[in-house]
Amino acid sequence: MPKNSHTRITGIGSALVDILINESDEFLKTLNKEKGGMTLVNDEDIHYVLSASPQKTLLVPGGSACNTIVGVANLGGEARFIGRRGKDAHGMTLEEQLIQCRIEPLISISDSPTGKVLSVITPDAQRSMFTFLGASTELDPEFITPGLFKETAISMIEGYLLFNRKLMLAALKAAKEAGSMIALDLASFEVVNASKDILFDLVREYVDILIANEDEAKAYTGYEDEVNAVEALSQHVTFAVLKVGARGSYVSHNHKITKIPVQKGLPPIDTTGAGDLWAAGFLFGIAHGFSIEKSGRIASACGYEVCQVMGAQIPETGWERIRKLV
Repeated sequence: MPKNSHTRITGIGSALVDILINESDEFLKTLNKEKGGMTLVNDEDIHYVLSASPQKTLLVPGGSACNTIVGVANLGGEARFIGRRGKDAHGMTLEEQLIQCRIEPLISISDSPTGKVLSVITPDAQRSMFTFLGASTELDPEFITPGLFKETAISMIEGYLLFNRKLMLAALKAAKEAGSMIALDLASFEVVNASKDILFDLVREYVDILIANEDEAKAYTGYEDEVNAVEALSQHVTFAVLKVGARGSYVSHNHKITKIPVQKGLPPIDTTGAGDLWAAGFLFGIAHGFSIEKSGRIASACGYEVCQVMGAQIPETGWERIRKLV
């Protein structure tokens, strides 16, 4: 449980704008992109993909940790976000929306464009992401101090920061020195594969809550079997989470594995942000001292509701249903 009396959740990660398009499996194959996961690209690559698709686009605020923090705020939690944006219209809109959600934005400004993520959503509701990090990559490790994480119960550190190792280490050290628990979402199997030389040591030394989906867990542990995978994830951490899509999730704590059922309902429209919002519900529950079962129910409800809309923004009607569980 949280190491202090606070309930605030502070997220640090990429401040991004999500661009969503619905496309076919065949279109994805023409891009030589493996379904799922995330590929780093430049701005021109995103413009190329958009020009090749006749489908209408949808623009929404994004970034993994940012999505989670927005979810925490909508649950009624105290929330803070640390990131870097451009001084362009996308960046200004992003920060304004955070403030409207009652999030404390600790965001520095860059002359570079605000980062963006193009998500190609196939008919099975899977999203394959092309990411241009833009200004978000310029978040200076020397800017990251324990004061940014003060009075924080849980610091949510985005796995994508592993592409900037100095920044990741600065965030881990600052959050730990501030006395908060540290949650790390492994982000994508590409992230895990690219950072194996340091990832296990970082988890052992700093991480309290480790979150992974099936692909990420396989890349991290080598196991496909769910029980073996979650047991391997749980080494050296207080909570280990394995998300298995439509089959729900598993949480390991104190050598006990709890199965969290998925919320039943309509089939998904778009899985963008499902893991991020699941994390919002779970971390909110843990920060407020709820049981694993109740935290899991809130998490599953968040994951379900975000899959009923395009993008990672749950409408207010959905939040009203989720808050009844709280």
